[in-house]
Amino acid sequence: MSTVFDCNDPQSRSAGIRAAVGAAKGGRLVVIPTDTLYGIGCDAFDSDAVGALLAAKHRGRDMPVPVLVGSWHTIDGLVLSVPQAARDLIEAFWPGGLSLVVRQAPSLAWDLGDTDGTVMLRMPLHPVAIEVLREVGPMAVSSANVSGRPPATTVEEAQEQLRDEVAVYLDGGPAPIARPSTIVDVSGGAPRILREGAITTAEIAEVLDVDPSSLLPGS
Repeated sequence: MSTVFDCNDPQSRSAGIRAAVGAAKGGRLVVIPTDTLYGIGCDAFDSDAVGALLAAKHRGRDMPVPVLVGSWHTIDGLVLSVPQAARDLIEAFWPGGLSLVVRQAPSLAWDLGDTDGTVMLRMPLHPVAIEVLREVGPMAVSSANVSGRPPATTVEEAQEQLRDEVAVYLDGGPAPIARPSTIVDVSGGAPRILREGAITTAEIAEVLDVDPSSLLPGS
C-alpha cells in the first residue's frame, strides 16, 4: 500500500521525507518531485531495487536509469574523470535541468542497466529532492511514468500510472518546469546534445564557447 505526503505542509513534508528516505534505504521505490518532472527512484547501489524500477516502468535494461545527486561534489566519486566541459556546465546549470552523460568510475558497484560504461547524472533544483538525495546518497531516478506514456508533472499523474509499485509518493505540487532535462554527452570527444529540454542548445553553446551547430548529433 502506497502512502502520499503533502510536502507543501511542513509537518507532512518532514514525515514524508523520513518515510521516503527509509523506503529507499530499505530497497523500495519512491516518487519525488523535481524541478523538471516527477521521478521514480531508489538507491542507485541496490541492483534489486533498480530492477524493480525498470519493471515498474515496463522498461528494459537497454534503457539504463539516470542517477540524481544531492551536491556538486558527489560527481567526483562517480566519474572516471570529469572533463572540463562537464565542470563548466555543472558550474553554469547545476542544480537544474541539465543531465550529463559521463564515463563512470569502473569501481562502482551498481547495475543501472546496459550503460556501456557511462552514467547520466543530474542535480535537480528542488528542495525536497535535494533533501532526500542528501540522506540516501546517489539515487537511480527516471521519469515517473510507464514507458510510452506521458511523464508525470503532478503526483496524481504518477500515482495513476505506477500505483502500488511505489511505497512513498512525495507531493510537491505541479512540476515547475514540466519539461524533461537537457541531456549533454561529454563521455567522448566533443560534447553532444542528445536531447534538448529545459536548457536550450544556445545556452549550452554559450557556456562552452562553441557554435551551437557543433553540439548537434552528426555534426
